[in-house]
Amino acid sequence: MAFANYLAKRLGFMAVTLFLVTLITFGLTNILPGNVALLILGPNANAESIAQLEAQLGLNQPLFVQYVDWIVNLAQGDMGMSLRYNTPVVDQIAVRLPRSLLLAVSATAVSVTLSIPLGIIAAVKKNTPTDLTASMLAFLGLSLPIFLWGLVFIYAFALTINGFPTRGYVSPWVDPVGALHHLVLPASAMGVALTAYIMRMTRSSMIDELSEDYVEFARSKGLSERAVVLRHALKNAAIPVITVIAFQFSYAFGGVVVLEEVFSWPGIGRLTLTAIENRDIPLLQGCIIVIALIYMLSNFLADAFYAYVDPRIRYGGSD
Repeated sequence: MAFANYLAKRLGFMAVTLFLVTLITFGLTNILPGNVALLILGPNANAESIAQLEAQLGLNQPLFVQYVDWIVNLAQGDMGMSLRYNTPVVDQIAVRLPRSLLLAVSATAVSVTLSIPLGIIAAVKKNTPTDLTASMLAFLGLSLPIFLWGLVFIYAFALTINGFPTRGYVSPWVDPVGALHHLVLPASAMGVALTAYIMRMTRSSMIDELSEDYVEFARSKGLSERAVVLRHALKNAAIPVITVIAFQFSYAFGGVVVLEEVFSWPGIGRLTLTAIENRDIPLLQGCIIVIALIYMLSNFLADAFYAYVDPRIRYGGSD
């Protein structure tokens, strides 16, 4: 019952957040310069044709009425028609979204694989050359933007040793080996860029936990240092690390907007840039809403996972 109450509150909070996102998205996209009807008909359209199309699309209605119509359609799964592709926005996003999710999940997996061990080693060997080296690598990762890491990986592993392709996407359902071959560089570049945040949080949390009394008690019982660090300290240090991982996944999904352009990865990031370049308002609105939903869901799943990692956490107080 306690978790059900917590779930209801979180879903309510997400609904309010999503409402605010739709309000801001609709407001900002409708104050952009230009006329949507003119973009559809072309620069040679006459005023009468433009007026007729505006009436057909409801663009002559007050913004409040347009917003309500958009929300009603959105609730029914209708995001409108793309002006650039002349197809439903939902169809365009449905094709591109799995590709971006594949890239973001792979990048997060690379980041976690690198950062957790580095953070543990840095914490165990606090204030040693090993810790200093790990910290310097973390600061290097923080200093370089994601797209620059992409260029570094292209130069090092594609242009220099000609080991991986620099552009394009292959469906894993069609050619799993080819898909992996195209995924390695963008996923690795983004994963390395995200490693620093998780590594620093792991190190900080582990240092705090290793100074607790229960750690000394576990050592006094004769447990090996490996068991103390991995079975006791790491599990208790996991809560803030999970939060950062969820945030980094959200950041990775947003960061694909830039990285997909670098690697010509046909995901929702490039679709968003295409919508901006062509002032495709329905497509841009749909992309923003989907990206916002991914952010909210990733953080919600992280919160729900806390109780599994740490049994001391109970949702809903004493209920």
